[in-house]
Amino acid sequence: MSSPACELCALAVEPVFRNDKLSVILVDDAAYPGFARVVWNAHVKEVSDLAAADRLMLNDAVWRVEMALREVMQPDKINVASLGNMTPHLHWHVIPRFSDDAHFPQPVWAGAVRATDAPVLAARRALLGQLGAAIVRRMNQENN
Repeated sequence: MSSPACELCALAVEPVFRNDKLSVILVDDAAYPGFARVVWNAHVKEVSDLAAADRLMLNDAVWRVEMALREVMQPDKINVASLGNMTPHLHWHVIPRFSDDAHFPQPVWAGAVRATDAPVLAARRALLGQLGAAIVRRMNQENN
């Protein structure tokens, strides 16, 4: 079941990966190249609403996206969060973090403490094509 009022039911961006259960999108965030979301396609609010096999599939997808981010972006840390307070549709944020990013070591939703140099951000954005390919490759592998 989908909801027309839910921004994640009708994704505004083309997913880098999609199957019948979930989608992976790269968030257009200039300060955080590589910021990804794993979105459950059906309108579901909580992980506990999923069947056991679906919970495992979702967790596995988050892990695969994290591994692709580590492979391509080589961040200092990965943040994984499922909030859904503003959009009550099950999704996970998978965010590469760097010690020079605007909010490090605080969450990306905190106040900025610095500005990341533009050439650094441009170099990270240049990796997004490779990241998309790595996500697709990892999502299509039988076992990692």
